[in-house]
Parts: sequence; structure tokens; C-alpha cells
Amino acid sequence: MTKRRKVIVHIGTSADGYIARSDGDLEWLTSRPAPEGFYGMNAFMRSIDTKVLGRKTYEASLRMGAKFDSKSRTIVFSRHAPPVNVPSGVEFVNDAIGAFVSRLRAQPGKDIWLMGGGEIIASFLDEQAIDEFVISLAPVFIGEGIPLIARRHRHVPLELRSIERFEDGLVQLHYCVWNKQS
Repeated sequence: MTKRRKVIVHIGTSADGYIARSDGDLEWLTSRPAPEGFYGMNAFMRSIDTKVLGRKTYEASLRMGAKFDSKSRTIVFSRHAPPVNVPSGVEFVNDAIGAFVSRLRAQPGKDIWLMGGGEIIASFLDEQAIDEFVISLAPVFIGEGIPLIARRHRHVPLELRSIERFEDGLVQLHYCVWNKQS
């Protein structure tokens, strides 16, 4: 039997629940000296073969120097037409999330990393299209910014799988999204 591909949000937040400042600045997170293994991110990267991003995250990644190539699959959700020069390995889609994730999970491969801001995470969560969250909670308050999940009325039970504490005070929480089908 083939292992079901999971959609995993692996993300850093401030202690007050923000993934970035309102202008998208991440200095409060990226200026931290990371331990060897980069908080488990190196191992996580070996467990995935597909990244799903929102368009804003894709554009911010390009501004920060990210390189996209055909070695890994990157899917960008966007309501707008794709730019003219899209790197090899990058696909732009505007599909219904539920049907898209069902098709993606049915394809052979490793797990899927959902990267993005609060809007795309909320949209996937509302469609029951997220299996796990790995939240790296940085020991800093930033006061305001982009929340982990866009504010909407919802109730999503989580099951705590593990907690890991790092010497620099960062705490990593690993949750599974609980739903009646699992």
C-alpha cells in the first residue's frame, strides 16, 4: 500500500503568533543564529518533494534570493495570470483547493510543504487540506504583523505529536490536524 502524501505547514512564528511583520519583514526570525540542522529543517526538506506557495510568498522568496529549478516541484496558487518568465519546475494554478490537493495526494511522491501567509494557510485549512503543522515558536514578541492563520470563524482541533526545545529558546510544536476521516 502506498503511503498517503501529507500536506504539512512548516513555519516559524513569533511568540505572539505572527509569521512576519505587516510589511513582510522577517528580520526578527532570520537574524537568529540557527543551531546545526537548522531546527530540523534539513531533515524536513528530505521528506518533501513538492512545495505549494501563495503568490505573495513566491514573490517574497524571489526578492530574498530564492532559486527555483526543475529539481523540485513548486506550485504557486494565484488569482492572477502567471508572470512571463517562470522558472523551470514552477507551476501556477488557480484550481479549487480541495480537488487540487486530492489530485496531488494521489500522485506518487513524498510529502508536500505548504508555504505561505495566513490567507493561503487559512484557505487550505478551511478545505480540510492540511494534515500537519510544525510551528517553530521564536522567543520574541513583534506586536503586530501577518498572523499564522487569517482570522475567520473556525474550530479546528489539533493533536499534539511532539514538542522540541532548542538551546536558544525556540520551541517547535508538531501538531496533526484532527478530523473525523483520519
